[in-house]
Amino acid sequence: MDVPTMIGSQSTAADTTSLVSYFPIPFYGILPVNAFLLRAAQPVLVDTGLRALQESFMNHLRSIIDLKDLRWLWLTHTDADHMGNLLPILAEAPNVRVVTTFLGMGKMALHQLPLDRVYLLNPGQELDVGDRKLVCVKPPSFDAPETTGFVDTKTRVFFSADCFGALMKDPAENATDLAPDDLRKGVATWLAIDAPWLEIADRGQWNLSLHRVRTLEPSVILSSHLPPAAGITETLLKHLAAAGSATPFTGPDQAALEGLMKGSETG
Repeated sequence: MDVPTMIGSQSTAADTTSLVSYFPIPFYGILPVNAFLLRAAQPVLVDTGLRALQESFMNHLRSIIDLKDLRWLWLTHTDADHMGNLLPILAEAPNVRVVTTFLGMGKMALHQLPLDRVYLLNPGQELDVGDRKLVCVKPPSFDAPETTGFVDTKTRVFFSADCFGALMKDPAENATDLAPDDLRKGVATWLAIDAPWLEIADRGQWNLSLHRVRTLEPSVILSSHLPPAAGITETLLKHLAAAGSATPFTGPDQAALEGLMKGSETG
């Protein structure tokens, strides 16, 4: 898989469908890029996928919901792989409001997002979506300061944004389909790339943030960058705890890039 690829939609947890794609990371494999539709009384879309896959993403989204019925778009943060299709969704979903933070709103002002389409929510606050509440959570690891996830109070599913992501060799339907060592290495590598600040973070505070996830007692962890993870919360927390003290990530240099480009040309 050497180009961004849309896999499609799949049921991943109670009341939840994921929109699954993969993005190639040279030298390291592939990274899942997931968006989610939560079928609450007031339906919630979590993130908007890759712009490079706009046509396919929008078609799959339309196949699982009439966008006129969509009420909320929880934007975990403003990275390109999370807000790639924000504008076409806003155009087709007249009743949707974007859940974000004050900083997230400020960043999206660059995209001329109307203020009346925004709903500001901070960690610890709740969003009532009719038949349940979504509790806003700051996940342990993140690469953008506005990042938020949430816990669904009805199903205990934890939507964790980039946290618990993993680089992978091949697509997988569930996180438990990965070989244990591949999961450990994939989580460690992704964490080193996505949260380089861990090198200087206080270990006590880091472990406390992991324990807070444990107290949420999630039934399933849904990460933007990992297949659905049910029944392996302790395993994932163990991997994050170990990765927090791992060697900092240093990416390939220009010579490696030129070698990759030369190989592509000869191939």
